[in-house]
Amino acid sequence: MKLIVNIDVADQAAGEAFYTRALGLSVGRRWDGMVELLGLEASIYLLQKDAGSAIGPAAGAARDYARHWTPVHLDVAVDDLDAAVERALAAGAVQEGATRDGAWGRIAMFADPFGHGFCLLQFKGRGYDEIPHA
Repeated sequence: MKLIVNIDVADQAAGEAFYTRALGLSVGRRWDGMVELLGLEASIYLLQKDAGSAIGPAAGAARDYARHWTPVHLDVAVDDLDAAVERALAAGAVQEGATRDGAWGRIAMFADPFGHGFCLLQFKGRGYDEIPHA
């Protein structure tokens, strides 16, 4: 199996510019209303979806690209968090709170220009295995 991530964006060119600059991804294939971004273990597909368009038949809601919360978001593990934070901010990300340190590493939380949350992580030591397990 392979995980594929789809991200709705109101402006595909702006989405492509943001994700290639912020995360250092490269463009793969293009289709009508979709661009493939490569460079992570999972491919990301940016889907052109206008603000106000229907989310889906069961949802009964419309897309809104203001900052929103969803229980699913991207965590991108990087080798140099400080450099990754600078790159994300230069690309137009908004940092949400200070960079935090934990026994497992460091984390910085962001919103992209389309209101989607994502985190940049830098692991240290044994990563999540540094956290005591029950």
